[in-house]
Amino acid sequence: MSFDYASVGFYTYDCLGWPCNGVPPGGGTYFIDEVTIAVSGAAGASVIAGSKVGLSALAVGGVGTDLMGDWVLQRLQHFGVNTAQMARLADTSTSASIVTTRKDGSRPALHVKGATGVFTIDENDFNSVTDAKVLHLGGVGLMDAMDGEGTARLMKHAKSRGVITTVDVFAGSQADLPDVEAVLPYTDYFIPSIEEAEALSGMNDIKRMASFFLDKGAQCCIFTLGEHGAYYHHRDGTRIQVPAHSIDVKCTCGCGDVFNAGIATALVKGMQPKEAMRFASAMSALNATGLGSQAGIESFDQVINFMNSCRTREPEFLVGENN
Repeated sequence: MSFDYASVGFYTYDCLGWPCNGVPPGGGTYFIDEVTIAVSGAAGASVIAGSKVGLSALAVGGVGTDLMGDWVLQRLQHFGVNTAQMARLADTSTSASIVTTRKDGSRPALHVKGATGVFTIDENDFNSVTDAKVLHLGGVGLMDAMDGEGTARLMKHAKSRGVITTVDVFAGSQADLPDVEAVLPYTDYFIPSIEEAEALSGMNDIKRMASFFLDKGAQCCIFTLGEHGAYYHHRDGTRIQVPAHSIDVKCTCGCGDVFNAGIATALVKGMQPKEAMRFASAMSALNATGLGSQAGIESFDQVINFMNSCRTREPEFLVGENN
């Protein structure tokens, strides 16, 4: 395979401000401490984070022909990401967000879907797009033109070539479930947040939720749990929960996406499941220490050192290993 990691789907231009305590009334102004811009999105944040920790990475998605699209491509290339499969789409804007990050790290946002909802991948390009050890599909539920049949064909093609597949979603209710169901039979690792898993399944018991998605074809579910860490549930019966790291949170933008890159890195490196979960959680925690997706990530060695030195929060285990 030409690449370690191909990340398909949601790429967005983010403008972030911190700390934001509210919108001023009328035409007023509030002063904040920091403003930055970043490539984000379930595919964009993941591919840059993967490249930062040493993966050879391919970006697959769409941007507009606007200035924001120019910058997104330049920024991806700055981090060594291959952009040959990034489409430039006329008559649509680059997906973009204004992110108002609060002091507690939460980040309400205003978003323009733009190119993410329009781009498609021609089947003639499937071999090039899936020329990777790990293929990540990031943002199921936002890719209006690709979701469903299009993403299912791509994922089926990836599996036919022996590619490891991971999936993340943008889901708010069970109305989003059909697009997820379309790709689960071709998904090795399904990695939603616990909130998204609850919204999709209509359940709140973590083992039942995992079984719900495994029954629909996923080989393994990994739920990110915020301050409670992350939970791994494989169809072979292996169940693992790792606690979150104890950090001062600045911004949670991209934490789940960076976690996905951590899982991909661990798979490429041949880590065992618990070590993979610890590594991905460490990447996610480092991300939360900076403003904007991937801000806290520097290198593979940095993540390993952080993973082995930063204390974790007092665990609140939802389910014990293999229980």
